[in-house]
Amino acid sequence: MRAQHTAHPLPAFPIYSSAFVAPNELVLGGGGGQSKTGIKNALRLYRVENHKTLELLSQLELDVGEDAPMSMAVHPTSKAIVCGINSSLKKLKEQNNQNCRIYDVEDTKMSLIRTQHTLVADETIDDYQKVTVFSRGGRILVAAGTRDLSVLSYPSLSPVAQAIHLDKGEIFDAAFSSKTLVVATTVNLLVYDIEALESSQKDSGASKNSLPELKLVRTIERPKLPGNDAGSSFRAVRFNSEDESIFYSVVNTVPPKTRTKNSPRRAFICKWNADTWELTKLRKVSDRGLTTFDVSPNAKFLAFGSSDYTVGIIDAHTLAPLLTILKAHEFPSTTLRFNPTSSLLVSGSADNSVRIVTIPANLGATSWTFWIFMIVTLLVILFAILVQQMRQGF
Repeated sequence: MRAQHTAHPLPAFPIYSSAFVAPNELVLGGGGGQSKTGIKNALRLYRVENHKTLELLSQLELDVGEDAPMSMAVHPTSKAIVCGINSSLKKLKEQNNQNCRIYDVEDTKMSLIRTQHTLVADETIDDYQKVTVFSRGGRILVAAGTRDLSVLSYPSLSPVAQAIHLDKGEIFDAAFSSKTLVVATTVNLLVYDIEALESSQKDSGASKNSLPELKLVRTIERPKLPGNDAGSSFRAVRFNSEDESIFYSVVNTVPPKTRTKNSPRRAFICKWNADTWELTKLRKVSDRGLTTFDVSPNAKFLAFGSSDYTVGIIDAHTLAPLLTILKAHEFPSTTLRFNPTSSLLVSGSADNSVRIVTIPANLGATSWTFWIFMIVTLLVILFAILVQQMRQGF
């Protein structure tokens, strides 16, 4: 199906994170990072009414020497956002990296509310907060770097459970249901019980050693995929927005070692039963790895960005492809978000651009052509049966 979409150039503003704080208000995080490029790191608030409009409302520049906002999450019931932003190299060396930050969005202005250090001290110089995710109720926040994940109370940002440290693999994503936290690593999915944590929701200033330890209830290994790939890794995870017994994961494959220079690094989207953790559906969506992934709030669509610069939408129930935008960017998508009404999809990239897609109202609906074909087929069958009965009568 054809969809209306428009690319919007944002000169000298590589984009790395995004979040809708309202159906028509979008926050973008980007900049030149800690390198001395002269490109300022900032948060920008835009008004987005449709695929054609991208109106800058305000900009909040970060301090000189700080990193770009590399991850972002909006609170489920307010317009506050939490970002992963590394402090200056000097503060990193002093083990004073205020990497987890809350910003309030009021009217058309953004202001810093609170900061917290969550990354492990001996890794902060090379690490950054790549994962920022709220629980469904917004009372718990996860902030994760490459190997360490912190579970924080919101809005205090105080730890409410012992941090999770990986001995192998890297953390790429995390997702909450009402009862569990699923952490996606390159080697497996780690399912933790958070029901007791959500109900008690201690906001304690206790020492790290006295904090409760999250209970690991299940480890999900990488699924067996068709083909002869050398391996695979989890890249992104989401629960269905309306039915938390449905869970999605992105799995990127590692191509086999051959003499072919362009061996495909295939990408699959997996649909799981989150009660039994059985794989219920599997579909290859790209011959290149996926870099971004999101589920629409109305639970109808899954969107992805591929390293071949494609942005696509598939049916959340059947995993059937619905929409593909080739060459959506000059570089792979770095952030991808549906708006709260599932009427818009925004993809951002380090190529200094965003592409806004207007989601057709009938996207995914069975077409009239299909029904006409079915009716005609049934009429032909009924006519053939009638003719045969008439012949037998004679």
